[in-house]
Amino acid sequence: MLAKLYSVALEGIEGIICEVEVDVARGGFDKTLIVGLPDAAVKESAERVRSAIVNCGYKYPKTQSLVNLAPADTKKEGPAFDLPIALGILLGESVFSSVVLKDYTIVGELALDGRVRPVNGVLSMAMTAKAAGFRGIIVPLDNAAEAAVVEELEVYGVGSLTQAVDFLGGKLPLQTTVVDIDKIFGAESKYDFDFSDVKGQESVKRALTVAATGGHNILMIGPPGAGKTMLAQRLATILPALTLAESLETTRIYSSVGLLGKGKALLATRPIRMPHHTASGPALVGGGVNARPGELSFAHHGILFLDEFAEFPRHVLEMIRQPLEDGTVTVSRAKKSIKYFAAFLLVASCNPCPCGYFGSDARRCKCTPGQVERYLSKISGPLIDRIDIHIDVPAVSFNKLRSRANQLDSATIRGDVMRGRAIQAKRFDDGKLITNARMTHKQVEKFCKLDSSGEMLLKEAMMEFGLSARAHDKICKVARTIADLAGCEDIRPEHVAEAVGYRKLDRKL
Repeated sequence: MLAKLYSVALEGIEGIICEVEVDVARGGFDKTLIVGLPDAAVKESAERVRSAIVNCGYKYPKTQSLVNLAPADTKKEGPAFDLPIALGILLGESVFSSVVLKDYTIVGELALDGRVRPVNGVLSMAMTAKAAGFRGIIVPLDNAAEAAVVEELEVYGVGSLTQAVDFLGGKLPLQTTVVDIDKIFGAESKYDFDFSDVKGQESVKRALTVAATGGHNILMIGPPGAGKTMLAQRLATILPALTLAESLETTRIYSSVGLLGKGKALLATRPIRMPHHTASGPALVGGGVNARPGELSFAHHGILFLDEFAEFPRHVLEMIRQPLEDGTVTVSRAKKSIKYFAAFLLVASCNPCPCGYFGSDARRCKCTPGQVERYLSKISGPLIDRIDIHIDVPAVSFNKLRSRANQLDSATIRGDVMRGRAIQAKRFDDGKLITNARMTHKQVEKFCKLDSSGEMLLKEAMMEFGLSARAHDKICKVARTIADLAGCEDIRPEHVAEAVGYRKLDRKL
């Protein structure tokens, strides 16, 4: 007998409705055969399914079956087809019948005793099922909360093959899984650190406020122990809260590789990714045999913090140039290309020289001018061009470290950031841009007009530092953000001067 069910296959984070056809033979098949470009995990499902069916007390067909996963030209990966294949075999053997089967997509991995184990990418699968017009989706119990964030889709979590059979056969009513998204964000969108923990560094806090307001990439240069890592971690606390749309995009990436966490429905805080400087290109950008996402995508709508920036291999750093501009990463293989989201705020930090103490009052630098130049030259000029703000992070004095004076807290700084973001949202009312950092050259000309004094300041900076056209636009964008923070409609000379002051490395490279 032929049975037909629906499941979802994943390509990266995009779902494709997969038709699972199971033909329980009345003779003719030597063994259970799975066709439709299955990978090793899908091929092995035949043995898992056999043990699960028998151990749940059902009769396994004496003759073997043919399983077809359509469309046949799409690669099928992972164990998520175990449950629909098992149900198809039981349907083909007339163990049960169902009048609602066509209304649901089904995913889940089977243990040998019939338990349903969680699988990766359930959020994308649920979104695909809804877009395709299905009434609901049947998922492992541990994935139910994740799938339930998709509105207007019935989500049923099952813990075993028997439970799935009884539900589809009409013998066991199940409650749909419902999650309170507002409650999730309220409970989980909290940080354990605050800007008030940072002593001194007022100029750096100012630069980070500008970066958070305009979405500008930032590079901090300073000696060891000056607080660069501490400041980078706290940048997330002054960024606007994640919206539901942003959370869904980021959660899909984490879900696709199993990083979301058991029973977790959504990411409620902006991710902070801190890869080590020994990370390879595929680890940072994405790749490998299965073209999985990398650290750039895991930092989507969050912060990518690259500490010891000059210690990363130069060819690895060059890989992030295109994502910095486009907000996406394309992982190309011989037969396919997969695009991942990668709209992140880059925060990098490095020492000013190999020993780390060039220009510091705390300790004497032992590096020669040539060594300092070679060290900073590890970061290419084109990459420096794509970083809007370069700021010195000086060592903190003893008096400031021991000071009991109240420091600016994250809530206060976030208030300034939100006011600046509100101005930008009003300016870019077409919905295509959110921050000044994303402006095109034409928009820079439209929204970043300077008076004669500002023009003269910018001209002198361009000539003195030999700035590129991209650096010119970066300065204008940062000046626009500084003006927004000040509540000024026009960009004034002091705003331009501050923006030029944030191009520290253009004076060295």
